[in-house]
Amino acid sequence: MDFSFEPPSPLAYFASLVHSDGGFPLFEAAAALGYMRDADLDVQATLSRMDQWQMRLRKRVPADAAGMARLMALNRFFYQELGFAGNLNDYYAPDNSYLHQVMETRRGIPISMAVIWLELAQGLGLDAKGVSFPGHFLIKVPLPAGQAVIDPMNGQSFSREELKEMLEPYRLGGKHGADFEVPLGLYLQASPPRDILTRMLRNLKEIFRSQKHGSQWLAVQERLIVLAPEAWSEYRDRGLAHAMLGNHGEALADLECYVVNANDVVDAEAISSQVDLLRRQLGKRRESN
Repeated sequence: MDFSFEPPSPLAYFASLVHSDGGFPLFEAAAALGYMRDADLDVQATLSRMDQWQMRLRKRVPADAAGMARLMALNRFFYQELGFAGNLNDYYAPDNSYLHQVMETRRGIPISMAVIWLELAQGLGLDAKGVSFPGHFLIKVPLPAGQAVIDPMNGQSFSREELKEMLEPYRLGGKHGADFEVPLGLYLQASPPRDILTRMLRNLKEIFRSQKHGSQWLAVQERLIVLAPEAWSEYRDRGLAHAMLGNHGEALADLECYVVNANDVVDAEAISSQVDLLRRQLGKRRESN
């Protein structure tokens, strides 16, 4: 009897991690994105490194330490002892989004550094959450004296005035726009793990699409659709990635799926033209066979 075990594909492994919002393993799912860079990635090694860091950190903090003491100990460990910092010299490098690389180089962007920081905070018993603030991912931590909103790049906390200033370019109409303002607190809501992972993938998507790296773009799209099976625009973009790679049949299926299911398709004319072109190309291929 054959008891050989075939490990799941990287995409199937990712899908198994994110199939439910209950107990969503954000750190492991984010680490699994590294398969898009390194096919032979050992995700368990990344998880083991995190376990080791959590044990080292817990040894530095008394069991009865208050929330502020835990936060200060975490920041000292993360930014001073481990030496994490923003990769300002190469901010848009894809490696800034792959946790195994960020943990190796200790350089990243706000969202990848936040995912690592949040996993350490969880191990320390801190009730920290990620915040999908416009333009800059943040962390918030409830403390007895009030909520601390932290920059993952350096551990510094923001005042309300600083947050409002950061938000100003993203408000509807800018400084001279509407007479009303959306309360700042609405922009500081905790971001669900699924949304954090989606934002990480969309960062990579913009890089690979703009650089016309079709295979990497396609890998990102596959995972975005796993995360949000009814996000029809992601089927469109997967279709465009397939078209870039010459996968005409797959491209046609995805673009037709988008046109049929999406509401208020603003790019209907352009996509319909692409669909017609793909149909002609497939027809010519069948005739030549």
